[in-house]
Amino acid sequence: MPDSTPSPSLATMPIDENTALLPDPGRAVVAVEPPAAEEGHWAGAPSAVAADGLIYLAYRLRRPVGEGRGYAVVVARSADGERFETLTTVTREEMDAESLERPSLVRLPDGRWRLYLSCATTGTKHWRVEVLEAADPAAFDARSRVTVLPGDPKTGVKDTVIVRRDGVWHLWASCHPLADPDEADQMVTDYATSADGLEWTWHGTALSGRPGLWDARGVRVSAVRFGDDRVVAFYDGRASAAENYEERTGIAVGTDPAVLTPLGEAPAARSPHRGGGLRYLEFVDLPGGRVRLYYEFTRPDGAHELRTELR
Repeated sequence: MPDSTPSPSLATMPIDENTALLPDPGRAVVAVEPPAAEEGHWAGAPSAVAADGLIYLAYRLRRPVGEGRGYAVVVARSADGERFETLTTVTREEMDAESLERPSLVRLPDGRWRLYLSCATTGTKHWRVEVLEAADPAAFDARSRVTVLPGDPKTGVKDTVIVRRDGVWHLWASCHPLADPDEADQMVTDYATSADGLEWTWHGTALSGRPGLWDARGVRVSAVRFGDDRVVAFYDGRASAAENYEERTGIAVGTDPAVLTPLGEAPAARSPHRGGGLRYLEFVDLPGGRVRLYYEFTRPDGAHELRTELR
């Protein structure tokens, strides 16, 4: 059922460094404007990397259904984290996809770069994940794409979150059931590991929605932070199919990255406008201990913009 609790609502959450990182739209600035100031036009789904004194950002641009949907992923860079210079753009046509959704931008230990792309298989509800690799983030070439998460006839896979830690690649992906097209908007987050970021071993579902609560219809992990004794995940959730595209942000924790438990019974962060969408929260750790947040935010006109905050 839709929630009516103002956000942030932390009455049942422990106050710690993680809730302190929740978005505060009042202190944010707009990093990327939507393609048009109308409902259905979005700039968002960010993935960011701090490297060589700069912030590199990959994000998705979208038009309404019937007008192109997720038509491009942009890779950009910034010296201040707020004003971005476009380096390259990958289009849905180049990826042979009906739509593109959240990318994952990763810098490899040898200095090369990877861009993981969520691609909708044309004419279906199926999603797959493909990867591009390049020596420089301005040089990604769709002709070199390799499918790394193909999904299967029963499951679509997209919206990856990737963390490398102690020599292991960790991945959380949004998985959608395909048996009934009318139910394909449902989502859980599954967890996988890899030695190289290309061949993945799945370990089951890490996070599911909770019947009767604000995240009942689906949950999608958007960012993960490892602590000394626990894993903290920030995730997008919605209560119904009608709330698709307007997910809000929640927090889940666990001692194992494969098993995450949501905190609280209401969203931890949301927009005050329209459907309340505040989703795809991303963190970038900066030198000196500061953290920059990026997220997709619903505006009063129904468009979504990409916002950033410095903590």
